[in-house]
Amino acid sequence: MWRETLFGGSLIWVGVLITIILTTGTPALADNEPACTIGQEDKIRKGLRIAPVPLDFTHKNPALVGLGSYIVNSQGGCNDCHTNPPYAEGGGPFLGQPPVVNGEGYLAGGMMFGPFVSRNLTPCQDGKPAGLTLEEFIQGMRTGVDLKDDLLPPGDTPLLQVMPWPVYGLMTNCDLQAIYEYLRAIPPHAGCIPPGVQASDATP
Repeated sequence: MWRETLFGGSLIWVGVLITIILTTGTPALADNEPACTIGQEDKIRKGLRIAPVPLDFTHKNPALVGLGSYIVNSQGGCNDCHTNPPYAEGGGPFLGQPPVVNGEGYLAGGMMFGPFVSRNLTPCQDGKPAGLTLEEFIQGMRTGVDLKDDLLPPGDTPLLQVMPWPVYGLMTNCDLQAIYEYLRAIPPHAGCIPPGVQASDATP
């Protein structure tokens, strides 16, 4: 009985992936699906549908990308702080307009919060979001330690301010990995500065 149930569940998951592939054109990575994405098919489909920018699925896991998009775009509110301005002209929901995300500046940072400026989360030339490895990204989300503290003004705190890392850091490893995979898939934006690289040395 349990074998039949397990086999049936596998068939359902394969069917969902096929549906995602047919409706979004994303590639299949059948042998590389993280177990933590199983049972999250609705979120994956929704995430792929609501991504406000074209996604690059090359060497990426479509299920994680979809789940990450769901978290970033429907739960995390990342666009509100990391896109400047968050919405395109004529697409401001707080003005009673149908929401249209600012795709050109999507997650490229630049929002001012007093003396703090939100970071560019798009992939750098090395393909890493904000120039961070997955391990560095998770560490920052869990501890709030700014791995770009060499770019901070003298005397400034290395702990991320304004960024709600104490809350986001409570996410599961799967959720954080999904966010990272999604950020890897979004279009890069000029000005991504990897840790350890001075702004004057970064390629625009």
